[in-house]
Amino acid sequence: MPTYEFRCKSCGSTFDVKRPMSEASEPANCPQGHDDTVKLLSMVGLGSVGADAPQTGGGGCCGGGCCG
Repeated sequence: MPTYEFRCKSCGSTFDVKRPMSEASEPANCPQGHDDTVKLLSMVGLGSVGADAPQTGGGGCCGGGCCG
């Protein structure tokens, strides 16, 4: 089930809500009980996949090629 991040306009806290994609645009109350919230745009999962996508290495020392 997808996780959506929200920010409360009243207290400024951010929080996550797990819900089906069919309910993605539904409003959410913050854990403090405020109902003036906005859904934040998450960059996770956005990008291109395919022949034109840049190929990246592993990362970290041994995955990035810095080990000799």
